[in-house]
Amino acid sequence: MRIDVLSLFPNMFAPMRESIIGKTVERGLVDFNVTDFRNYTDNKHHKVDDEIYGGGQGMLLMPQPLFDAMDAVEKEAGNRGRVILMDPAGKTFNQSIAEELAKEDHLTIIAGHYEGYDERIRTLVDDEISLGDFVLTGGELGAMTVIDATVRLLDEALGDERSAVDESFSTGLLEYPQYTRPADFRGLKVPDVLLSGHHANIAKWKHKEALRRTYQRRPDLLADYVLTAEDQKLLKEIKQEEQNE
Repeated sequence: MRIDVLSLFPNMFAPMRESIIGKTVERGLVDFNVTDFRNYTDNKHHKVDDEIYGGGQGMLLMPQPLFDAMDAVEKEAGNRGRVILMDPAGKTFNQSIAEELAKEDHLTIIAGHYEGYDERIRTLVDDEISLGDFVLTGGELGAMTVIDATVRLLDEALGDERSAVDESFSTGLLEYPQYTRPADFRGLKVPDVLLSGHHANIAKWKHKEALRRTYQRRPDLLADYVLTAEDQKLLKEIKQEEQNE
């Protein structure tokens, strides 16, 4: 996968060279590039923003630097890929969108700054994405979040193909509790079933605890989750157990 980012602050993306994302770059799974679109301005002061026609607060990003930077990406890569604009008005990012983006060969993300974008910039864009109902100083943190959530879903990115599948939201439920050594730490014990070696019982426990955690912490997710007859039985048990505590 190739990932291009258009940003005025390329140094903000230095952390993307670390951890799992950095390893995917080192192993050639991801070709990661950040373009400072200030370098594509056609004015001597390298100005990228200007006042708003008709009045208004703040400054808008002008179309010219971004259009020319996008042309440069297209010339180098052979295409623009799927172009994403980080914008508070975009659709809210979630695991489903990350899974969709992970199927792409090339993503180009525009991380803007200042008050917003000249509307004509949106003609370059395939998708507009937001992290939620709040406003950040710029799109860089949002772009990093989208990249991280997407890249870790690529084949071989996590080293274990089951890791991404079992995570919270990928199944529609939150992830079940997990434990490691020691089995007894200061009187806090690992559930016996996980030490039993009985794979069927362990699988059932994991699913029930995923249901329990979702019911306790994010019951809204259950509204879109198709409960099987077994799920309904387990959920009834969970609710009864909650009442008896």
